[in-house]
Amino acid sequence: MEEALPPAPPSTSTRRAEAIETRHLKVFVAVYKNRSFTKAAELLHTSQPTVSEHIHNLESRLDCRLFDRLGRSIMPTLEAQLLYPRALAILEDLRKLEDELTATGKGVAGELIIGASTIPGEYIIPRLAASFKARYPAVSFEIRIGDSAEIVESVTENDLLIGIVGARIPSRKISYQPFIEDELILIAAEGADVPEAIDAAELTDLPFLMREAGSGTRRNIETFLAKKDLDIDHLKVCATLGSSTAIKESVKSGLGVSIISRFAVTDELQSGLVKEISIKGMTMKRSFFIISAPKRSLPNHYRLFLNRLLEERNL
Repeated sequence: MEEALPPAPPSTSTRRAEAIETRHLKVFVAVYKNRSFTKAAELLHTSQPTVSEHIHNLESRLDCRLFDRLGRSIMPTLEAQLLYPRALAILEDLRKLEDELTATGKGVAGELIIGASTIPGEYIIPRLAASFKARYPAVSFEIRIGDSAEIVESVTENDLLIGIVGARIPSRKISYQPFIEDELILIAAEGADVPEAIDAAELTDLPFLMREAGSGTRRNIETFLAKKDLDIDHLKVCATLGSSTAIKESVKSGLGVSIISRFAVTDELQSGLVKEISIKGMTMKRSFFIISAPKRSLPNHYRLFLNRLLEERNL
């Protein structure tokens, strides 16, 4: 009886494909998009040496160089340009497969990464995430907080599937859905020598605390001031701060007054640490928006959380 031949060894390309890990592709995509190992590490919440190791391993297994190191900058090679769209397609197929398998299982599971500007990220989403997780314990949350412009960019670049922002920034790649309404109010320290009601023109006489450029709150302040023929340049800005928390603490310490979301100072108003100053003839209301990329399909747990957000909108 003729002895059966052993199976042929896999080809070099097959061995390489089998050896490529999903993590390598995720790291590669992050480096390619950001043209930076450091930025990719920050985005992936890992260290730069770890990112470098993943890229080195991928280059070894593909037997090619993916990035040329040009001093402090990097440049994708032709091989990287060929790999990038295929890596995106592979990762998207894996995500869809995981979604389908999860949907057929007994429960809802997976990581929900939500981008949010400061106010929804710090004062609204945590409460909704807690109630959602109580219903679906196998879901985990990551809330990435940035200014509205950063969150819109992350959704545009497909780094995030869903975001919530306080300003509608024009983009053909983004779909905006109204979420909930917020009100901006003028606050001062409880003991500050500021009347309970002032004219809009009197804002220019007060030491003012302003949010940073790109903040949704700042954009809205600019819009409301313009309706009163005022500009930020007319204000006596004594400090520009990067968060609502920093604004609140500075107001409480007496550094100045500021316009801030009512959501952010609910506790401080109730406890008497700050006071609300009425601006005559000026009501500053705005909407937060749920943003997504229309061409991206949402995994099952993302769709369920989006429905929870829409339920909150209708309350």
